[in-house]
Amino acid sequence: MRIGELSRHTGVPTRLLRYYEAQGLLHPERADNGYRSYADSAVQDVRQIRGLLDSGLTTEMIRAILPYLSGPDELHPPAECVTPQTAALLRAHIDRIQARIDCLARNRDRLTTYLSVVRPAGDS
Repeated sequence: MRIGELSRHTGVPTRLLRYYEAQGLLHPERADNGYRSYADSAVQDVRQIRGLLDSGLTTEMIRAILPYLSGPDELHPPAECVTPQTAALLRAHIDRIQARIDCLARNRDRLTTYLSVVRPAGDS
């Protein structure tokens, strides 16, 4: 299928599909006329890329793990495929996620405390 058709099937603009290609996430064939030609499996690939991006992974991380994924719900590359560099990249991302969780929890607790002072229980 051509890029416009892939865009229609996935809801991802053609500009982003070209970006994914430039980032090494998609690998279309090129027809003699230079047009991109995508396999039917590219629809699932794009959906998986979108899901990983939505979960906060960077294109660098996705490029490192994408070859080892077998479905959109599986983020478990075989242990022998995870290089020390990829593991460090994922560990750093996990640490950033945890820092955001900790910050959100602190803010939640502070807001809850503030609200309990300005609006005591039972006071709407």
